Amino acid sequence: MESGIVFNIQKFSIHDGPGIRTNVFLKGCPLRCLWCHNPEGLESYPEVEFEGSKCIGCGACGICEQGCHSFTEEKGHIYNRTDCVRCGKCLDFCPAAALKFAGTTQTVDEVMTKVMADKPFYDKSGGGMTLSGGEPLYQPAFALALLKEAKNRGLHTAVETSGFASEAVFTSILPYTDLLLLDYKVTGEENHKKYTGVPQAPILANVERADAAGVDMVLRCPLIPGINMEEEHYRAIAALADKYDHIIRVDLEPYHTLGTGKLSRLGKADGFMAEMPEKDLMEQIRQQIQSYCTKPVAVS
Repeated sequence: MESGIVFNIQKFSIHDGPGIRTNVFLKGCPLRCLWCHNPEGLESYPEVEFEGSKCIGCGACGICEQGCHSFTEEKGHIYNRTDCVRCGKCLDFCPAAALKFAGTTQTVDEVMTKVMADKPFYDKSGGGMTLSGGEPLYQPAFALALLKEAKNRGLHTAVETSGFASEAVFTSILPYTDLLLLDYKVTGEENHKKYTGVPQAPILANVERADAAGVDMVLRCPLIPGINMEEEHYRAIAALADKYDHIIRVDLEPYHTLGTGKLSRLGKADGFMAEMPEKDLMEQIRQQIQSYCTKPVAVS
């Protein structure tokens, strides 16, 4: 039975494909976008999250055989990640859930049992299962097995992806995918590599492959102050949307700061920070892009 690492299963989602959906978040991503809002999905292995505000100072985490937890009057609970082997013992003993895993190994059957619990809602709303991440195609065999099983059980399937995958991996999922929620992050090869860590050309090639296969796509375009909120990028979004028949819509996604708290819980330094775009500004940009584009443009 195929298995993989999942860091969240989010039920009753209404923004990641049609109808009511269950989102399955797979761990691991080859991109390193400065503004990432799911940093717990970047690494391919389970990580320990520590939320100090929940800690009640009971000392139960002292069960740790590596001695990774200590307490001082000045600093309170100190978690030594350097020596941590991520065995999970301290998590089992923490009564306040201040320590938890970001990522657990699950089989296809375990995931689908959770997904299928809400099938009546999918049937009434036209919903289904959405794979997200991280980058779901970073676990290609697991993602493909989940999509195949979802289709076997009569579900609508969507994949939220950067599109950065080999031709073999990307084309393998297309027969089992009803909708691609495809990120279009930055325009231009140099800027794309600078801000995401990977080239853009393989992504654009996969957009063309999806269109040729007849798979509907929604372009998801994060707008990040100081990085891509400029005329050239707006025109490129519109041009890409109009180039392919199976790109059905453009969704603009304003930058937000939700990832910063997650970085702290993972023991990582704060990442990119900027002012969140105001609603009025997002509407102005939407209208601007819509003036260049024949496809519908919306703000998420």
